[in-house]
Amino acid sequence: MKKIACLLFALTALPFLSFKQDFNKPVQLNWDTHFKGNPDNNSPFYALTAMTWRYSYNSTVYRNRVEIKLTNQVSIDKNRSWVKWDKIKNPEVRESLLHHEQGHVNIQYILLLEADRVLKNRTYSVKNYKAQISQLANEISDFFDTMQRNYDEETEHGSNHKMQARWDEIIEDKMNESLEASRTGK
Repeated sequence: MKKIACLLFALTALPFLSFKQDFNKPVQLNWDTHFKGNPDNNSPFYALTAMTWRYSYNSTVYRNRVEIKLTNQVSIDKNRSWVKWDKIKNPEVRESLLHHEQGHVNIQYILLLEADRVLKNRTYSVKNYKAQISQLANEISDFFDTMQRNYDEETEHGSNHKMQARWDEIIEDKMNESLEASRTGK
């Protein structure tokens, strides 16, 4: 089987106001809906999923304590996400590549859950809470960017089916763990 490659752009930690995200499940990718961009013919990859994590917050200081109301969102930029249809004509290859791309979306969903839990459940200093929140958000972003790169490298962009299956389990376990933690507040 030909080596299939993909690339993920995770534009993270952008402090923009955003709409309420559905925290119950990740977006399910669909070639027709989520990949409207023009392919980069100079890229060695067969698909690109462009995603963004945005967060914003309102803060209140009460009795020397900072409370934040967090808005947290991940989204797929369908106009920047693309696929090279001429490279994936075989239906099984298309399905395999879409499955791999879904893994990227699922990792970004875990980022959403973890960012929500971690940023909300911290005690911040009244004097420098903005810097603390920004630093923590950047650490979360860096962690998940590394996870995304490791996912691609270890699965060989989805072409190593044994490693893809291993990562599918890792991602599923972490999603379940993060969902449970978000429900219990731990």
